[in-house]
Amino acid sequence: MTDRNAQAGGPEPLASTVIKKKTGVAHLFAAAQYSAQGFRRLVQESAFRHELLGFVGGLVIFALVGANLFEFLGFIVLMMLMFSVEALNTAIEELVDRISPEISTVGRNAKDLGSFAVFCLIIANGAFAFYVVVSRVFLG
Repeated sequence: MTDRNAQAGGPEPLASTVIKKKTGVAHLFAAAQYSAQGFRRLVQESAFRHELLGFVGGLVIFALVGANLFEFLGFIVLMMLMFSVEALNTAIEELVDRISPEISTVGRNAKDLGSFAVFCLIIANGAFAFYVVVSRVFLG
């Protein structure tokens, strides 16, 4: 079966466009570039900038209360997880806005669910930081 656009001399359909995947070391550099582009996009979000401030502030507070290496690692892992979920939430919001610019229940639900995922990690991070600070300051 042939494509009508190709027969009529029109542009080829997008599905027939071949994308050359990079392999080996070139793939590693391409992936790093894509990650950097994602980070630059995420920094434009005020919520992410607030989370970055919370991360730096948390590290300072942990240092002041004398947190041990595992407490620092736990905090860093939880924050990296929150940054990841924030990135996914931003991706969901971008896709919903692109696909369905009008207000819709499905679009609103998708955005609300992404927001709830971020909220859960904010609570987890806050609870962990609270535990570390209280255990170091009051329980010695």
